Amino acid sequence: MRTLYHLPLCPFSRKVRVVLKEKNLDFDLKQERVWERRPEYLQMNPAAEVPVLVEPDGRVIADSGVICEYLEEAYRDRLLLGIDLTTRTEVRRLVAWFDLKMNREVTQNLVGEKMLKRMMGYGNPNSSAIRAGHANIHYHLDYIAFLVERRRWLAGDHFSLADIAAAAHISALDYIGEVPWRDHEPAKDWFARIKSRPSFRPILADHLPGTPPPEHYVDLDF
Repeated sequence: MRTLYHLPLCPFSRKVRVVLKEKNLDFDLKQERVWERRPEYLQMNPAAEVPVLVEPDGRVIADSGVICEYLEEAYRDRLLLGIDLTTRTEVRRLVAWFDLKMNREVTQNLVGEKMLKRMMGYGNPNSSAIRAGHANIHYHLDYIAFLVERRRWLAGDHFSLADIAAAAHISALDYIGEVPWRDHEPAKDWFARIKSRPSFRPILADHLPGTPPPEHYVDLDF
């Protein structure tokens, strides 16, 4: 059986989970406490990061970007990067935007400081980082609105890996109640469409012990 090593609130793990579901690939989930640095896990990924995908033939693929590119090449019945060069370029640009820029400016400052730091035992949250995350999230939600007001989906007419990457970060932030939806209706409408996809339902079912999400988290008509 295919296995994905993950952490529930890790947006990069969530991205790969949705891609696997969109491609109708069965897989088992194994939560990996990367901060414990298990020797067996370090053999698979010396970077001690999630996600890591282990294929049924034993092949090990690490890093969410590499995993998604691998899945796109290996399982081509459902393409998520696009069928032409222009679309693939735009999808990759937006994936980098959310996985690099938004992650650095928002996700790490909010999910990282408020949840992951505590889980890993790395001390108290940095209040300056949290303030920066609160300020920066508006910019990224406005950018999502800018895109979807001009296109059906973020990268064009079709749902793509760009939407998945963005939704992975947004969903992790939404789990901890840090998305100011009231001020960003176009982004909210886009995310509602994402939440209605069958591939995204397992993400909405995630519940961390002792830290439930807000009531609207699972609501498709929030």
